[in-house]
Amino acid sequence: MEVYLVVGTGKSGVAASNLLKEKNEKFYLYDGNVSLNKEGFFEKNPSLKGVELFLGEVPEHVKEEVTCAVLSPGVPTDSEFVLDLRKHNISLSGEVELAYTLGKGRVVAITGTNGKTTTTALTGLLMEQHFQDVRVVGNIGIPYTERVEDATDDSVFVAEISSFQLETCDTFAPKVSAILNITPDHLDRHHTMENYIAAKESVTKNQTKDDVCVLNYEDEVLRQFGKSLNCKVVYFSSASKLPDGVDGYYYNEGVIYKMPEEKIIAVEELNILGLHNYENAMAAIAMADAMGVEPEEIVRGLKAFHAVEHRIEYVCEKRGVRFYNDSKGTNPDAAIKGIEAMDRPTYLIGGGYDKNSTYDEWIDSFHGKVKKLVLIGQTKEKIAECAKAHGFMDYSFAESLKEAMDICYSEAKRGEAILLSPACASWGMFDNYEQRGDMFKEFARGYEE
Repeated sequence: MEVYLVVGTGKSGVAASNLLKEKNEKFYLYDGNVSLNKEGFFEKNPSLKGVELFLGEVPEHVKEEVTCAVLSPGVPTDSEFVLDLRKHNISLSGEVELAYTLGKGRVVAITGTNGKTTTTALTGLLMEQHFQDVRVVGNIGIPYTERVEDATDDSVFVAEISSFQLETCDTFAPKVSAILNITPDHLDRHHTMENYIAAKESVTKNQTKDDVCVLNYEDEVLRQFGKSLNCKVVYFSSASKLPDGVDGYYYNEGVIYKMPEEKIIAVEELNILGLHNYENAMAAIAMADAMGVEPEEIVRGLKAFHAVEHRIEYVCEKRGVRFYNDSKGTNPDAAIKGIEAMDRPTYLIGGGYDKNSTYDEWIDSFHGKVKKLVLIGQTKEKIAECAKAHGFMDYSFAESLKEAMDICYSEAKRGEAILLSPACASWGMFDNYEQRGDMFKEFARGYEE
């Protein structure tokens, strides 16, 4: 019999614990934060009252009893704590793996560096046009374990899966997977690009010839990876028609097509902007098609979809200046997409937590778009040095998001834009990118005309 140790008392840890309790599995809870208020935790999570919660250290006798540790995504698999668990022959799992093994239903899994949340939300909407029971879960903000208790074989899970979550997947086998793109990110956690790529590609490791993987044809790493897969591979391309014999979708002159020349939809009928979003749409279409959603249902869903919050989200207009919230642009490549979507001179707010990213390509994308860069957070000096090296001198520093916005709003003129697209994580100044984006929207709406 498995005895579990749930590591972490955040959203995913609580959801995993509740599932284990519902399934009558034996488990303990652990959190490395010795100052966590136990009483407050159980008041907030009354369903877990009576569960043993250890703080700081796990007693030796518990390590001897536990057979499987369920790690929250924020716990590095190479941390001293996890290495100690391995020494005690404790197997490692994660919230996604736990949900998959204890739940029912078919899974559509979406990973990649950028575009995951938009693609996941859109794919969920397309699935809802056809299936009765669709559940959108994962890194999008709803733990997978939170939604599996009453699932049946007919349930369809559309899951946004991060590289952190994939590190602790063992038997997880989606019917359809998608890897949208791979660019440098989270190298502070994965250490090398090779490790990061391997984590993303592992979403396919248990897929069989009856399953489907959707890949970005314009991503050289993924195009080569597709040649090694046992499952069926479907590509999408935003740059050109796919070669003859290659299965997939492509964008050409304002229209999305299915190979060889079947028109799906003109992008002017969509409510999302930018080439990157047309890629997201093609990936979602490919996944829906692979799951049996009818073409007319796919088009209906595409027309009904609106942009995801915090991703190049229009906020408001004050005295002719437009505010855009792209707080989810947490790495340089994602933030480049935010700049590319701007159709007017832009005051850009960037900076935040340092994930060991480099900013050269991001700075290069400013040309003709970014009028001024206002920097906040831990990375501000690092980004400023990079900007100087690339000849971009119109930058300034601010101590807070509000101060950065005040600088931008005092200088911006009618017909210009203020864009929050930080190219960095939010940690250190904010709890998460959602809080950062919400504050930006609140401050923007508070400005007088």
